[in-house]
Amino acid sequence: MSLLDDVAERDGWRCWVCDEPVDPDMSVNDPRGPSVDSRTADRKAKLAERLAHRGCNTRKGAVKVVIPWPDRLHVAEPAPLITVAGRLERKGGRELVARCPTEQDAQEAADWLVDRFSRLTPALPVTAAVEAGGGQYLVVLSTGRR
Repeated sequence: MSLLDDVAERDGWRCWVCDEPVDPDMSVNDPRGPSVDSRTADRKAKLAERLAHRGCNTRKGAVKVVIPWPDRLHVAEPAPLITVAGRLERKGGRELVARCPTEQDAQEAADWLVDRFSRLTPALPVTAAVEAGGGQYLVVLSTGRR
């Protein structure tokens, strides 16, 4: 089996950048085709290679990628997820990642974050909590101490 197949199987044929499925039958030259991202900009990453669409991999280049928050979530001041993941991997603990206008919005964001982090940093188990504060709802990610 090739490196691409090994990485793709481990990552469940999902692009680590956009979190969309990658078609194993698509040409590797097509922007939606599979490619291996070596994550050269993040030398401290636990996984040296991750599966990405060819277009996502090319678009990000050799810079740190920005994981977008979905437009359907109502969040204010969302934290940059790659930065959050790095801090939680290094130090553990908890981190405030977003503010939401309603408790339901905050719970939807919390659920999405736990799901997204399960693929973004599979070796890092995170939990999310919603806390009321200052007339808004805060979304907090937590993990055990490293």
